[in-house]
Amino acid sequence: MTTRGEVLLQTHGLAVGRRVPLLRDVAWELHSGQCWFLLGPNGAGKSTLLLTALGLLPPLAGSVSLHESLWSRRSLGFVPQQDASAVTLPITVAEFVALGLCDLPMSKAELHERRDRAIAAMGMALASSQKVAELSLGQRRRTLVARAMARQPRLLVIDEPTANLDPETSMRFAADLDRLRRETGVCIVHAAHDLLLASQFATHVARIVGDRLEVVEPAAIGGPTVPR
Repeated sequence: MTTRGEVLLQTHGLAVGRRVPLLRDVAWELHSGQCWFLLGPNGAGKSTLLLTALGLLPPLAGSVSLHESLWSRRSLGFVPQQDASAVTLPITVAEFVALGLCDLPMSKAELHERRDRAIAAMGMALASSQKVAELSLGQRRRTLVARAMARQPRLLVIDEPTANLDPETSMRFAADLDRLRRETGVCIVHAAHDLLLASQFATHVARIVGDRLEVVEPAAIGGPTVPR
């Protein structure tokens, strides 16, 4: 039987796009502890939907409702596919992750504890003193997730986390994200193309077909193999 946590995000008649709708009448509901894979071809509107759902783009129609714990945005984590600061700022992994906490009220000791725990959780402890710009692509992605997870989000949205990574690296990365989901109860949304990863780790799947979002059973793409 599927276990459903608290409703974190709901869309109501949502239309998204930049002037012209890419997606219409989107009905989507995210619960704590879920792992969603949002599937669709390039240009279909995955990133636009995520940015609109997170309030970073205005909807063309309809609305998005967030759980009250997300109203301040402190419990929202967003990892874009590209983050220029990760390669342009001359700072270490530890400094980069700590920057993600600078707007939260906490002691220096708590900041360091959250920073170090998130870095370790993403397997980056040995690289904490390395410059972010010197890391491999996979390590930079892990560092971006560590920065988001240090905020202890209830909802974590990741845009194409395994793009351009080799299959083995992608599988380890997805497995570590799934472990974090199980340990923390965070709801994770992946925008992705990788059906193999979705079949292995998705508890829920939504795919873009034309201008519609369809919620489908993971079994429709060959999964899931993880508890729901």
